[in-house]
Amino acid sequence: MTAGFGTYEDLLRRSDAPPGSSWRLFGDAPERGMANFSGPAQVRAGAAEIRTGEVFNLDYPADAFVPSVSRNRKPPSQTMTSAHPDSFDDFWDGYWPQVSSHLDGLRHRRAHGHGFYNGVADERIRAGTPDLGVQRWAERPIAGRAVLIDVAGHRRRTGSPIDHAAGEPITTACLADALAAQESTVDPGDIVLLHTGWAEWFLGLSPGEREAARSRRRTTGVAQEPEFLAWLWDHRVALLGTDTFAVEALPAAPDSPYRATSGADQGMLHQELIAKLGCPLGELWKLGTLAAECDRTGRHAFFASAKPLNLPGAVGSPANAMAIL
Repeated sequence: MTAGFGTYEDLLRRSDAPPGSSWRLFGDAPERGMANFSGPAQVRAGAAEIRTGEVFNLDYPADAFVPSVSRNRKPPSQTMTSAHPDSFDDFWDGYWPQVSSHLDGLRHRRAHGHGFYNGVADERIRAGTPDLGVQRWAERPIAGRAVLIDVAGHRRRTGSPIDHAAGEPITTACLADALAAQESTVDPGDIVLLHTGWAEWFLGLSPGEREAARSRRRTTGVAQEPEFLAWLWDHRVALLGTDTFAVEALPAAPDSPYRATSGADQGMLHQELIAKLGCPLGELWKLGTLAAECDRTGRHAFFASAKPLNLPGAVGSPANAMAIL
């Protein structure tokens, strides 16, 4: 465990910042949040995990999720231009950076009753300002040792496959069981990739079935548990990438402990993860092929990186993520 930051229980006892937050703990690069846990040592550790040199793309195409579970996000449309028969350019209209595999930046959520991460003033979070923009992870990409937790494979092997149609919550205990079953460990500064199989399930539906799933808005993800926040912080996770729509299960559980503190988010963990802890969140990542290779080789640790677009002040960005085994 990285010294000097304390446990999640210590964060909950803070009186100089919102309880459960990492505000102002990262002095050198405060707007990078928990990405600061990954540095040169973690990159070297990731490089040491490379065996075959095989590279895996972790991004789905921008138009993969049609219709999107999101109420608003839609794939972009391409326009090609030509100055003369030997020259071509293009531009893209209606580009929602979070429509497919992406990273949520730290201006994606505000902590109800407290504000944006590190107490950045509300008026600083608008178009044309750089504060908490996703460019902070483009200026210094997140890279290093990564571990894939194959919850889908573990649940399948134990005879209780995840019920994606119901939007099953995945408990922290289930994550720990899957990690133990594959004999993996999470080291400080690791990138953690969570394979649930939800994206593969959704993309395997017919157009009509996808529309029905979109209307239900019930999606697989982690359960709204304080234990999960403690697990992330105490393991010093630098980035959490998932193949789910929202990292956490939707809708939030009726008994979510965050019902009273999350305002219009209605019990979601997003405010705790983004606005308080400053955790980079990856959603809709392409993890199925990687998970199959990890299962085949019995190795779940490798090198991974994510470099979002260098868009100052962007709320999110395509992940531009890859793994090297």
